[in-house]
Amino acid sequence: MNMLSHIARYLFGVFTIAAILLPVWAFAYELPELVDDFSHQSQNSLGVQRQFMNDTVAGGSSESEVTVQGGKIHLTGNLIPPRGQPAWASSILLLDAKGKPMDASGYQGIRLKVKINQGLMSVSANSAEVENFDYHAAPVLIKADGKFHEVKLPFTSLKRAWSEQTTLDASTLNSLSIVAFAMQQSAYDFVIDEIGFY
Repeated sequence: MNMLSHIARYLFGVFTIAAILLPVWAFAYELPELVDDFSHQSQNSLGVQRQFMNDTVAGGSSESEVTVQGGKIHLTGNLIPPRGQPAWASSILLLDAKGKPMDASGYQGIRLKVKINQGLMSVSANSAEVENFDYHAAPVLIKADGKFHEVKLPFTSLKRAWSEQTTLDASTLNSLSIVAFAMQQSAYDFVIDEIGFY
């Protein structure tokens, strides 16, 4: 009887500790609100290497320059569209080092602090369910006034450009992209202080 009492107390203790720690473990695996505050030269705030590409991978001639300094990223360049296509330059912030989908469904949308000096910019939430690169995106519509603005883009406002409109499943996001785009040759100049979810 004494042995059974000790076993019962031990199991009760284990279950009690598990009940206390389970919410902590669950919280540890949630997607953080902040994706990048540009405090690191090459990695985002999730510890994942930033990636950059432009339309030269698809026959374009755009030129891009990226500078990370003082907790801000400065994106500049000259967009030169390929014939019959828009020009673009993209900064890709992976949410996981292996590119696996992460669950952002606990948030309402994307938030960023940005200064647009010149050019057109959009932000996309890149879902693993989208296979043709036509991700859910929205333009960032602020004045080019040399000042930082906080912009909130609700997930419900993000649309696909040329594909059938589908609802974004925020539980399947693998990255966010900051995109400069143009239909004709033009320059772009953006400074971003931070980007994440809200």
